[in-house]
Amino acid sequence: MTTERTRVAIVGAGPAGLLLSHLLAESGIDSIVLDSRSREEIEQTIRAGILEQGTVEVLEKIAGSRVHTVGHKHDGVEFRFAGEGHRIDFPALTGRSVWLYPQHEVLIDLIAARLAAGQDLRFGAHVDTVEGVETATPRIAGTDAEGRPFEIVADFVVGADGSRSVVRPSVAGSMTSGYFREYPFAWFGILCEAPPSSTELIYSNSPNGFALISQRSETVQRMYFQCDPEADPNAMSDAEIWDTLQSRVPGTSLHEGPIFQRDVLRFRSFVVSELRHGRAALVGDAAHTVPPTGAKGMNLAVADVLLLNEALRRLLTENDESGIDAYADAARHRIWKAQHFSWWMTSMLHLSPESSEFDRQRQLGELHSVLESEAGRTYLAEAYTGWPFQTTL
Repeated sequence: MTTERTRVAIVGAGPAGLLLSHLLAESGIDSIVLDSRSREEIEQTIRAGILEQGTVEVLEKIAGSRVHTVGHKHDGVEFRFAGEGHRIDFPALTGRSVWLYPQHEVLIDLIAARLAAGQDLRFGAHVDTVEGVETATPRIAGTDAEGRPFEIVADFVVGADGSRSVVRPSVAGSMTSGYFREYPFAWFGILCEAPPSSTELIYSNSPNGFALISQRSETVQRMYFQCDPEADPNAMSDAEIWDTLQSRVPGTSLHEGPIFQRDVLRFRSFVVSELRHGRAALVGDAAHTVPPTGAKGMNLAVADVLLLNEALRRLLTENDESGIDAYADAARHRIWKAQHFSWWMTSMLHLSPESSEFDRQRQLGELHSVLESEAGRTYLAEAYTGWPFQTTL
């Protein structure tokens, strides 16, 4: 087995890992990025993507980014409840917007940019062990795409490998060490071949339940409705799905078309107990997960990366440990704000199976309170479009 050397070993070629490698390279810091998946699997796994304006401003600086050519700028969203629609005008309230740009498109851009820049990016590489994080030279070991064993010695290891992170136990002590909440409902999601039913997203809280009407492109729609976490995505016919969706978005005639993907998305909130230990740290879903209602997942990963990049730049080019010592607390500040916003949006738009009529009426009162108040609409718009990124430590 050959032992290799790099400054930063990044486990995970998702948005967080790839963006971190890009930013480190700008400071002359080399890295190796490894992912157990193939390039095709990464680029073809369709996932939603609502990008905060700050995230767009980061991505647009990367050569070849299509965020402005393929992505769609959205200046608002609509909340539908009690037979009325209430639009949140983002620019009027905050001067900011969001972009609809699916995560797999972001990954296509980042992979192409990193390979063009000569990044050591290894697909099909399975990391089995992470050792020595309390020393100055942590190590990772595993097998490559051909099944050959490898070992990489680094100055720092980053876990950007998602909710099932193999790096997390070395940082937090175990896979499950942290703060966790599972919700008693899920989203039944579909992709269908049909033009958009609305120019902006509709969050609908109807007497029949929650639905979200979104878009993917001029010819593809993404839609969701609340369901049981144990629901079988193949149990409903297309006609039953359309009937369910239409019943939950009164006042809008949905454009129907062939459904070519369906899935059930469970709702979980998680924050790891420790984001950094010794010479290892976690970013993105390896560190935290949020319900999708607040559109915070990928944006929170970008926020982590901007902080960790500055911390590593100071550590590895100036031998200054103060940044890496401050990373965890700085990241937690935004993580818990995003957790609250995601929980709040979720609780305001969904009812649990055991909810009473009191709960339903209280929820409508909350929606009225927020959306009939400029202060309420402004908070929602500020959180949805994203708080300013922190880049100093």
